[in-house]
Amino acid sequence: MKGRLHHLAMGGIVTLALGLGVAWMSASPSWRNAPENMALLRLSFTHSGDRSASCRDRTPEELAKLPPNMRAPQICDRRRPPIYVELEVDGAPFYAAQTAPSGLAGSGPSRLYERLLLPAGTHDLTVRMRDNPASDAFGYEATRKVELHPGQSFVIDFRKDSGFIFE
Repeated sequence: MKGRLHHLAMGGIVTLALGLGVAWMSASPSWRNAPENMALLRLSFTHSGDRSASCRDRTPEELAKLPPNMRAPQICDRRRPPIYVELEVDGAPFYAAQTAPSGLAGSGPSRLYERLLLPAGTHDLTVRMRDNPASDAFGYEATRKVELHPGQSFVIDFRKDSGFIFE
């Protein structure tokens, strides 16, 4: 009986030591997501390029050759075009990239996730996106004046129905 009590006590001590070690490690090492006096700006969203630019009308001869249940008046490419995104901070270009569509056939949405460090303080942010390759104009654009605090994580998101969202 004495040997069993000894094993239980030792097991309790080891378990307590491990628990205290894990608790100390979860709180003790200080971790920062941004250096001192900097804020983290995340440009993160998913959006599908407009593939209407690659559509064409079928000719009457093409339609006549097809079975009646397959006579769609337009034919469109399956692959989606890439989206192009620009970010300006205080009127100066800060980020610009073209993001390809996802998926094996390139038919999925483009996914953008960028982490950018900015000095804390007040900034004018302008973000633009072009999702139609047939146009040189930006289809979506938003400008906001934001106050970034040291260590803050600020997100720019996008939703097709409401445009860019600054959070």
